[in-house]
Amino acid sequence: MDVERPSRRTVLTLVAVAVLSVLLDLALGAVRIVRTDGGRGWGTAESVPLPAPSDDGDLPVEAAIADRRSRREYADRALDRRELGQLLWAAQGVTERSSGFRAAPSAGALYPLELYVVVGTPGVSDLDGGVYRYRPGPHDLVPGESGDVQPELRAAAVDQAFVGAAAIDVVVCAVDERTTGKYGERGRRRYVPMEAGHAGQNLYLQAESLGLATVSVGAFDDDRVRELVGAPADRRPLYVFPVGGRRR
Repeated sequence: MDVERPSRRTVLTLVAVAVLSVLLDLALGAVRIVRTDGGRGWGTAESVPLPAPSDDGDLPVEAAIADRRSRREYADRALDRRELGQLLWAAQGVTERSSGFRAAPSAGALYPLELYVVVGTPGVSDLDGGVYRYRPGPHDLVPGESGDVQPELRAAAVDQAFVGAAAIDVVVCAVDERTTGKYGERGRRRYVPMEAGHAGQNLYLQAESLGLATVSVGAFDDDRVRELVGAPADRRPLYVFPVGGRRR
């Protein structure tokens, strides 16, 4: 029985369709990877560089510890990018390039924490209002949602007024799976919250050193905060830190 062989044109058409299908899958996969890493709308805009952090401040660590207080009133002034970058570096910045070690200790050096910055009013000089995600490696910000979402964040934080009065709010989220993959449920229940505490204290002490004011906030609607910063479903909000200039 004779079997009709496909024509050269048919073969070339089938090959072209297959190649286009593979390329489309790769493109969609790349989009999914970007969204999984950052959430809604991340990775589509140019990153915002931050000034290099300083490791030589004017205030001794002992003095910063002695002076540390939870401060809920803020001066009506914008932060500058240097201050913002220094705060983020203190919480999660890379302190050793060869190893990738960060400012806060992490079980197994797995680093489950991610920082989002809500820039409101008075905000940060030369930085548009909106939501940004901090990237420790390049020490920069990836823009997300634009516009002032600080009033909505305040509402999500049981309407605590100082959340909406600060220049910025730093939202600390955790990707538990980075730690539970090695340590199991104990990672989620013990090691990840411990790490958030380490990062939070670093942020507190850096704020003291810079003459800024902050307070740790844990009372908020987790799902709503996650939605506001554009984080994926596997990010667990643990902290909100309003930060602003200190009122004298």
